[in-house]
Amino acid sequence: MPVVDVQGNGLVFLLCVPRSGSSLSTVMLQNHSRIFATQEMWFLMSLVDLSKADARPYGGSPIIRQFYSAMVSDDVFEKACRSFALEIYNGFLQGNGADFVVDKSPRYYYMLEWLDRLFPESKRIHLQRNPLSIAASYKKVNRNNGEGFNLISSLQSPNMNMKAVDLTLGLLRLNDYFAVQHANAYELRYEQLVSQPREELEKLCEFLGVGYEQGMEQYGRHVESTKSNMFYSMGVGDPFLSTHQEAHKNSVNNWKSILDASEVETYCRVLGADVFHRMGYSEQLHEAEQWTGVRYEADPDQEVIERLSRQFTEATGCIWQPHYHIQGASSAGTPINEVHGITNQSEPNTDPTLAALATIRQLEAALRAADNRLERGYSERERLKQQLASAHSKLQRIKSWIPFGQQISAWASQRKILRGGKS
Repeated sequence: MPVVDVQGNGLVFLLCVPRSGSSLSTVMLQNHSRIFATQEMWFLMSLVDLSKADARPYGGSPIIRQFYSAMVSDDVFEKACRSFALEIYNGFLQGNGADFVVDKSPRYYYMLEWLDRLFPESKRIHLQRNPLSIAASYKKVNRNNGEGFNLISSLQSPNMNMKAVDLTLGLLRLNDYFAVQHANAYELRYEQLVSQPREELEKLCEFLGVGYEQGMEQYGRHVESTKSNMFYSMGVGDPFLSTHQEAHKNSVNNWKSILDASEVETYCRVLGADVFHRMGYSEQLHEAEQWTGVRYEADPDQEVIERLSRQFTEATGCIWQPHYHIQGASSAGTPINEVHGITNQSEPNTDPTLAALATIRQLEAALRAADNRLERGYSERERLKQQLASAHSKLQRIKSWIPFGQQISAWASQRKILRGGKS
């Protein structure tokens, strides 16, 4: 039976920011008999943040944080998370005949470094869409839901706004990640997918190592299937998807009718022109410049990007490697277990470098535990010192009374003698 293995073979990550068309891509992929694809999972984000231990009704958050910090090494934590994820993914594959699991979860840009370590041989699809269309989709969907979305105020907010992070940091980070060629990486354009879905799915299936299956792009024909029922039961993703039978091009350029000129100008200034060129949307940028009458600088607005980065770090505690690129042996020609320090379960790894790295991890865990014990020991020592100082102070006060006490005793004795021994 096909399974997702510890290296990530059999696992596909569909990576993009929200509102990029991931629901449309997934609803087509799920129609393939060898692919299990459903709506957003997000559970890996919960795993990577497990040690943060937010406040819980039963308490114990400091204890949980201390447990992960002092007793669980990074290596052990990753292995445990990998085992949990494998149980989830392989549970999906049981009984349905599929060979691949597609994990389509926007905002996985949050933990790209961790994904590479956890499943280095997973396939990764980069779903691209014109950034202006992504912003327009946010505005359209939130308006439809009655929530409202103001692009300019979101980008200028003094408080963290996750949609603003998606539209800026997330978009830029994914483009950095996929900037280098990699055998396990594939770029899929939303505009091309809706214009020629069959041709794009044929190429995507070839990348995944499966043959294209007739009619998989016509998702309206499969709405009664078990996988389709599971997909729509999740209730997340594109709320308009179920109103169509197949892909259409109506939303390709609708940013011109949804966004106003001030929103376009603000967003393009923040992103900078370079990312549009890198993504292949130079023509759309030129249209935006003609509409707004502004020629945009190549680089992003560093003041806004730095503010958003600071807000995001303060809110999440997450610190990314700058300009991080996709990692893996496929691009370097080195066995994947040597690159990531992952030992093959059926064959012992005797690489001395890996053995040294394992020893370092163990020592780091031991040092963290020792530091915690020393910190607790220091606190206890300081508490005892304060108690001792207080006891000394009380003793000195008592001693200061002794001369006066001796005088009173002598006076009382003398009086007793004078009265013939009567009190």
